Amino acid sequence: MRTERANGGGQVERRDLKVIVGAAIIRDGRVLACARSAPPEVAGMWEFPGGKVEPGEAEVDALVRECAEELAVRVEIGDRVGRDVRMAHGRSVLKVYAARLLDHDEPQALEHEALRWLTADELDSVTWLPADAPIVTALRPLLKTPGR
Repeated sequence: MRTERANGGGQVERRDLKVIVGAAIIRDGRVLACARSAPPEVAGMWEFPGGKVEPGEAEVDALVRECAEELAVRVEIGDRVGRDVRMAHGRSVLKVYAARLLDHDEPQALEHEALRWLTADELDSVTWLPADAPIVTALRPLLKTPGR
């Protein structure tokens, strides 16, 4: 993703935004939330799993790779959830996708302090990272209680 802005001399600077992808892994009306273990300033805050899109990598491929690395799971990626969220002083953008686990895989906290499955009513029971918080509102309608 490219952006343009005028520098102090009126010249237009172009720079590439780094894309960060996140997975809203949904199962049985609940979404998987992951507690950060580092760095210290965000340890204990909650996020959707994911990470940086590498150069030449498609967003969906990056998300599949990140879920395997962070949670040891295979996922099928669905539609986008919410809007793009600007982060890191405007140098990156977070894009979250709905996802589902494949073949009864169970997430493991390989890189996180803890994992929790949250219903729509439980979404506000954790402290979300600032970039992930706007996604929570868009996620609520996707978390329907089974049988409702």
